[in-house]
Amino acid sequence: MQLSLTVRGSGADVVSYLIAKNPNNPYERDEKGFKVRLVYPIFNKEEVQFIIYVKPDPIDLVRNSSDLFDITHYINDREFAVSSLFITTIRKALGTALNGKPDEEYQSWVDHRFEMELAFGPVSTDLRDQEIADLFEPMGYQVEIERGESAIREKCSARFVTISGRQSVQNALMHVSILIPVIDNYKHYFLDEREVEKLERYGEGWLETHPLKQMIVKRALRFNALIAQSKYHEKKPYIHNQEENPKSRLNDLRYEAILNIIRTLPQRETIVDLGAGEGRLSVQLGFAEGVKEILSIEPSNKSRIKAIERFEQVIDKEGYVQPQSLAGSLFYFDSRLQNRDIIILCEVIEHIDEDRLPKIVDTILGDYLPKTLIVTTPNQEYNVIYDMDEAMRHDDHRFEWTRAEFAQHVEAWAQNYPYQVSIQGIGEEHPIYGHPTQMAIFRKDEV
Repeated sequence: MQLSLTVRGSGADVVSYLIAKNPNNPYERDEKGFKVRLVYPIFNKEEVQFIIYVKPDPIDLVRNSSDLFDITHYINDREFAVSSLFITTIRKALGTALNGKPDEEYQSWVDHRFEMELAFGPVSTDLRDQEIADLFEPMGYQVEIERGESAIREKCSARFVTISGRQSVQNALMHVSILIPVIDNYKHYFLDEREVEKLERYGEGWLETHPLKQMIVKRALRFNALIAQSKYHEKKPYIHNQEENPKSRLNDLRYEAILNIIRTLPQRETIVDLGAGEGRLSVQLGFAEGVKEILSIEPSNKSRIKAIERFEQVIDKEGYVQPQSLAGSLFYFDSRLQNRDIIILCEVIEHIDEDRLPKIVDTILGDYLPKTLIVTTPNQEYNVIYDMDEAMRHDDHRFEWTRAEFAQHVEAWAQNYPYQVSIQGIGEEHPIYGHPTQMAIFRKDEV
């Protein structure tokens, strides 16, 4: 994973002073399981290019992990993508430029606008190419996006982004420090008030007037308790519906659709969020009327820790039922999950090998016997709208089904058990490709 910055024109060589890195002395540092290097492939008075790249040591990352028993490190490629982890790792190397504090004789160059080109990648994101461009174009950049080639698939979801225009070095680095984690939409550390301070410091002078300000703030801060502390916050309800915010992210629409189904169910006191991840859905279930108990089941201890932190962010809100975070797996019978009112599998099944799904469904419908089972999964046909062609939406997806395939599997699952099943779409409907997400609701006959 790397970031390169190329500046052209008179005074280009001043960049080495703005970032406080001597082109004659190679920069190399170890940063908690990563090797950080900065080099100058090009350096003269009219053109300078520096590349800062980070090489992770997977063994060292696992060895230094606070949770050595978390099985997800065997399949997690997060450490190899440009993300909040990457930005944190390079921040020390680029601190002089980010803070705008070079040696005094070069202070006048801090605000100098160079002709520049900044490139970074690979980055994995749920945003479409145009949405990525919309993040940078308001600051005057031109944006080019390329997709990485994969030996496994014809095309993969990794993207390489290049932005170009007239900009100061400090502002360009401030922009990507905020927007790379926004594009990636993942934070590898616990968020607190310092994240608000960072957003306001690096957002100074551009974020206040950005047309996508609210989306940036939401993806940067994630938690309502932090968003409310930001000077960029505009008060909105805790849970949005599609009418209030037609550009809501698909995740929000999924959660809202699930909550709308739950509100119609006569029996909804006990809910199991199976494969709950970091608890994003579980925390919203805590506000659903009539719910008295929520079991948030997840095998990854790291994800559970983040979920618990998320639950505690809103523990003082009126009417909130705090979910119980429990370790558990789809692959093993768990008597704690029997005879609950509702079980939810939100964007979970596509992470499981297809040949293992029938056994899991048998366990849920035949042994756990929920009054209602709700399952959501991507609609493969809709991927063309995301310019994804044959690629899947996430590298860990084992499959993605068309609407016909989903309906066929759902009907097969329901045949042997006393459940009636219905299917509906979630998100903006395309006249040809349908909805981005498909949802099946299994209702027990006695309900």
